Amino acid sequence: MSGTGTFAFTVHPRARLREDLARAWRPLGLVPESVYDAALRRLPLPPITMAGVQIGGERVGHVVLVPFGARHLLSDVEGGRRRVTRAVDRGAALGADVVGLGALTATVTAGGATLRGRSDIGVTNGNAFTAAIVEDQIRMLLPHVSARTTRPHIAIVGASGSVGSAVTKLLARDPAEVRLTLIARTAPRLEALAASVAGDVDVTVALSIDAVQGADLVVLLTASADTILGPDHLAPGAIVLDATQPRNTSPALATARPDVLVVDGGIVSIPSLRLTGGEIGLPDGRSYACFAETAILALTGHRGHFSIGNPTLEQIDGIRARAARLAHLGFHAAAPTSFGAPVALERRATVIA
Repeated sequence: MSGTGTFAFTVHPRARLREDLARAWRPLGLVPESVYDAALRRLPLPPITMAGVQIGGERVGHVVLVPFGARHLLSDVEGGRRRVTRAVDRGAALGADVVGLGALTATVTAGGATLRGRSDIGVTNGNAFTAAIVEDQIRMLLPHVSARTTRPHIAIVGASGSVGSAVTKLLARDPAEVRLTLIARTAPRLEALAASVAGDVDVTVALSIDAVQGADLVVLLTASADTILGPDHLAPGAIVLDATQPRNTSPALATARPDVLVVDGGIVSIPSLRLTGGEIGLPDGRSYACFAETAILALTGHRGHFSIGNPTLEQIDGIRARAARLAHLGFHAAAPTSFGAPVALERRATVIA
């Protein structure tokens, strides 16, 4: 891989500040949650270079921590945007060719649109490859859903967002005899999306998450700091693909509804991936798809911006083609897990049947 580019990837503490800051430096886990909440809101702390990234035995990038929690980013978008900008500055200072915006650092920069004017470093929100991997996972799960029905009903929560709209269009491009319910809080964008695919797939829209109650497969693609899907929302035997960060499901869901399977969404296998000095909540060899997109762009020599705002189908096809060039390193959907534990889908399909 010598001669390819390098990258930086921005992350932030999620719902549990103490737990996530301890990933950057273990002693930080000793500080009470309330202290972090107050300190991160009030102090303009600088970004932290929390980990180095190795793929194929070579140093190829850095993980940069934005010291602002998920709820902070959503409640103080301008403050969050300033902190993300400083993290991108840090990536450029580290010599990165491209920076990826992880989780809500993409949300507060309007999918990277507020960084479009930068010429010193390329920016991507990672949503093109995230949409590709989520589509791959949906199609992997459909045979197991089809054990219960011949015409699977898929509910996409957060459908009008950057990843949600892209996944909707991908499914409509090859509908495979499914029904779609698109769920979001903004009616005009949702209705426009539904109208754009109505000629290709059976589609309805809803503004409440209660609409998932009839779905065989629920796909979560929202930008929320909280758990939004509860045990009362789901049909018997439903499968949930949670591709959110912070995630919108709780491990308690599996306890309350043992008939329901929650699959971790947007997870990519890169067997030689190693992080040094810190970690992002996944074991070695696995990454989030937005992280993987950033790595793919750097390792294939991309320069300039890539996925800004909503990814196009052409960008999704393009990043898939770049990933195929790196197939010797992995860069495909990881084997399914549920809250990090391996899932035996074949056994589940047998039980359902």
